[in-house]
Amino acid sequence: MSKATKFRTPLKNVRGLGAAKTGTEHFVHQRLTATALVALGIWFVAFVLSLLGSDYATATEAVSKPWNAVLLVGFLVAMFWHAQLGLQVILEDYIHNSLLALALQTTVKFIAVVGAIASVFAVTRIALGGA
Repeated sequence: MSKATKFRTPLKNVRGLGAAKTGTEHFVHQRLTATALVALGIWFVAFVLSLLGSDYATATEAVSKPWNAVLLVGFLVAMFWHAQLGLQVILEDYIHNSLLALALQTTVKFIAVVGAIASVFAVTRIALGGA
């Protein structure tokens, strides 16, 4: 054991962020998206409850209002991002075959990106009057 490693504390080792060098960043992103989803989820539930019993025209008119469209896009992006982050952790913990893990991680990211793009496109189309 050299003198340099002899005096390393566990904190010093943790600051290296581990083998992947992204553990802390992933943790922070999970917490940020979760926090955003709490606030946006409350808004979304209230928004949907306000539309109960409404017809299609009323619902599209409500979504086309700028604040509602922006908040809905924020909710959708945060939801897909948070879901992808959570599934990534599950796959990393429980899939031990490297090739299968890579294929599943890629599939999850692809589905999350496509889902987010399609959802944002739908809201944008409604908001700009193309519904």
